[in-house]
Amino acid sequence: MTQTDVLVVGAGPTGLTLACDLARRGVAVRVVDRARDHPAGSRGKGLSPRSLEVFDDLGVIGRLLATGVTHLPHRKYRGAEVVAEIDPEAGRVPTPDVPYPTGLLVPQWRVEQILRERLADFGVAVELGAELRRFSQHADGVTATVGEAQIRARYLVGCDGGRSTVRKGLGLSLRGHTPDVQLMAVGDVEVDGLGRDAWHQWFTGDGAIMLCPLPGTDAFQVQASHEVDRDGSPLEPTLERFQQTFDRVAGVPGVRLHSLTWRSSYRVNVRMVDQLRVGRVFLAGDAAHVHPIAGGLGMNTGIQDAYNLGWKLGLVLGGAATSGLLDTYEEERLPIAGWLLDITSKALDAVLAAIRETGGGVDAAASRDLTQLMLAYPWSRLSRDAARPDADDHPGGPAFGGRPTGPRAGDRAPDAPLRDAVTGSPTRLFDLYRGPHFTLLGLGERCAAALGDGESDIVKPYLVGPGGLLDDEGHAARAYGGDALVLVRPDGHIGLVADPADAGSVAGYLRSL
Repeated sequence: MTQTDVLVVGAGPTGLTLACDLARRGVAVRVVDRARDHPAGSRGKGLSPRSLEVFDDLGVIGRLLATGVTHLPHRKYRGAEVVAEIDPEAGRVPTPDVPYPTGLLVPQWRVEQILRERLADFGVAVELGAELRRFSQHADGVTATVGEAQIRARYLVGCDGGRSTVRKGLGLSLRGHTPDVQLMAVGDVEVDGLGRDAWHQWFTGDGAIMLCPLPGTDAFQVQASHEVDRDGSPLEPTLERFQQTFDRVAGVPGVRLHSLTWRSSYRVNVRMVDQLRVGRVFLAGDAAHVHPIAGGLGMNTGIQDAYNLGWKLGLVLGGAATSGLLDTYEEERLPIAGWLLDITSKALDAVLAAIRETGGGVDAAASRDLTQLMLAYPWSRLSRDAARPDADDHPGGPAFGGRPTGPRAGDRAPDAPLRDAVTGSPTRLFDLYRGPHFTLLGLGERCAAALGDGESDIVKPYLVGPGGLLDDEGHAARAYGGDALVLVRPDGHIGLVADPADAGSVAGYLRSL
């Protein structure tokens, strides 16, 4: 029997994000997957701005940006005629507080490849052909049978998709419904006769077909209504049937689909579990929630599930927090899963209504919600506004403690450019946050005394003001307000906002973990 701290089941974006976050904290982690080869199909194909911030922290943002594209226009046709073209993210440009304002088009297999490379930096490799057969819990861990071997882990995390073995082993089910929406055929093909400068879309009364170029490849992702048999039952997608759908729906001569490398069928489900933790076993990603693909939030929400759980497991396994901290994973992420099902169902309804009209398309799902930058945890026990204990619930409550601006506890921590007062070298708040630690910001010179003994193994303090980091253009002041201690969690959300003189509240917060 072998031993590890955390056994991650499933090597998709969720499991790989969690493994990377744990490995950089020095946690012993193993990642097992039943597949014998790494997936090659695109499946998901977009990262949200918030996921890009997660990957900035994990040290892979440069590789992702180099391989993906932004601002790909949606081009809608009637036959060969272009009837509309739109960039749903037009006008979104980087700002001091939001460096990644748009989503990144990148195939899921490439995201997984980059995360596996990052995981290898820590000496960890995915174990393929390693199927979880069963597991049992005991007082201090979990014993899992993987293939013919047994693995003893202190915790197990199921990131193994909608048909999760871990979820079934816990006796949990995905509760919800399956809307009466037609199946969609999906695949990766190469296409002759279409440019790679747009996402091409056709919608008619006879069906739909969309062809989206996948950056860094010669392939397009095809999404289409199914061909059906005489009884109206959907047929398995094949290259010939994708071509048949294109010819019937688009009817553009000279466009040929070829080199099909992956195919699948997708049915809309709106379902989630009612708990994310049972003892020492957790669920994340599609193992815990499945939803309409409108808006492209599936891969992204799984990534952020993992990011929320990783730092908490790291602190508990490192002895810096009690196991009670792990309860906040479900407390924070289960409501987000419920929101996810609601927002994607509304997005699907918007798309289905839009495509009935000329020029309508999947851009009807676009909204600021899809950036995931506004997601926050105001209800969490980890979110504390000590500067005004009686502050109304966020959002929309009145100003607190003389701070009329700035984020509240639970909010995403914004970025801002700064400059070192001694060396003059530029830096950014995201540079300070990067890594497996809390960051204590002292906004204003009144905070200097409180920061003097604030450094510890898990906290890095920084003064923003004279004698510390200079906010020359006032971006940090505008993003955070002034005169406050702000404790930023390892996952980039604000845990505590306190008065500059109240250094004890920071120590108390950390002790409470």
